[in-house]
Amino acid sequence: MKRGAAASPEVCALRRTRLAEQLARHGGGVAVLPTAPERPRSGDSDHPYRHDSHFHYLTGFDEPQAWLLLDASGRSTLLCREKNTEREIWDGHRVGPEAAPATLGVHDAHPVEALDKLAAERLANASAVWFPFGLHDGLQARVDGWLAELRTRERSGVQPPAMQRDLSPLLSEMRLVKDESELGTMRRAARISAGAHARAMRYCAEHFRGGSAGLPEYRIEAELLHEFRRHGAQAPAYGSIVAAGANACVLHYAAGDAELRPGELCLIDAGCELDGYASDITRTFPADGRFSAAQRELYELVLAAQQAAVAATRPGARKQDAHWAAVRVLSQGMLDCGLLDRRKVGDVDAVIDSAAYRAFYMHGTGHWLGRDVHDVGDYLAADEDPVEQPDGLGGRVVKRPSRVLQPGMVVTIEPGLYVRPAEGVPERYWNIGIRIEDDAVVTASGCELISRDVPVDAREIEALMRA
Repeated sequence: MKRGAAASPEVCALRRTRLAEQLARHGGGVAVLPTAPERPRSGDSDHPYRHDSHFHYLTGFDEPQAWLLLDASGRSTLLCREKNTEREIWDGHRVGPEAAPATLGVHDAHPVEALDKLAAERLANASAVWFPFGLHDGLQARVDGWLAELRTRERSGVQPPAMQRDLSPLLSEMRLVKDESELGTMRRAARISAGAHARAMRYCAEHFRGGSAGLPEYRIEAELLHEFRRHGAQAPAYGSIVAAGANACVLHYAAGDAELRPGELCLIDAGCELDGYASDITRTFPADGRFSAAQRELYELVLAAQQAAVAATRPGARKQDAHWAAVRVLSQGMLDCGLLDRRKVGDVDAVIDSAAYRAFYMHGTGHWLGRDVHDVGDYLAADEDPVEQPDGLGGRVVKRPSRVLQPGMVVTIEPGLYVRPAEGVPERYWNIGIRIEDDAVVTASGCELISRDVPVDAREIEALMRA
């Protein structure tokens, strides 16, 4: 499946320059980066092709069987498939090595078959070879082969790199802060996904308005996929979650053939991928357009938790501040509505210290978002000493603090509540699962919620479904 470049050749060239500068600051060397392989699905059919995120970030090139070589001086070399008229009839257009420099802005390009010879030449007498550790099957063995070949030439004055270094941390830090090109694409992806969620809400309301019976989850999923593609998104960014009723209490539930029925909630966690960038939105809404009293009570609690997390998402705050802000609101709400018994668990501080809230809220409140749904980037501060802090499981742990947010980072904010039938749990809440998730760009003064083209307020959801 053809995927558009999310940035111009000039932007990609600037990224390669920045990476080369990083290599130089860390002692020089040559970086070797492959794209993702094609993966067979069955017989002679492959899965839809999806490039490697690091590779596409630096090149904008979405063909398989391609490699990038980059040295600390900034010289960039692409290796790719040659033009082949017969294969292009079957598989589509290839850029080819001759056109690649002008098309992509790399300094030179060669047939991918020349990789072993060219890589050994570039690594000769280099201080280090950089490549992503543990991400590509067979890459370590390939590098070892190049180094072994260079060692056979040591008597003639050729030295292999003395060090092998992991390229991923450098690229992950670069990708963590998005440039304007990336943010523009992510805003468009969020708008498309928000429209798909609104379409699903309207579809459910229309289905049940005439007194129809149950609605299979897969039919709701089809509405999402249709909306993604008709607005130019290449694919879902991840497997869509469409969970009817009690299925919403399964965190990674996949849309199946269970039926959504009047009076139940529908939880949809779905987002499209546009030009290599993901969106990630969750909405929970009543199947027939009207929350019950118990559903609304818990929904308002989750929404209040999200609002607290949004307020805590700003430059200078720590990534984990939003989580603890949401946990405090949820914990207090669990006590107030009787999900947790004060006589057994104590006050809100005791609930947080013991992690008693995890009976109904067992995941984090957000993650990095970008080219990958759970995007790259360290969650802990790299330049601070470890300190004792809650481990989120009711104990304590010594580790580095959560990293400080800065403008250009993109996070999801996604608190939830999941109530399964259990002794001591008020029956009116049984089988209610609620999650509310938005995509947030950290700005100079706070954060921008880029996924709010679909309503989040309970009254606005009901109004949309009545319209």
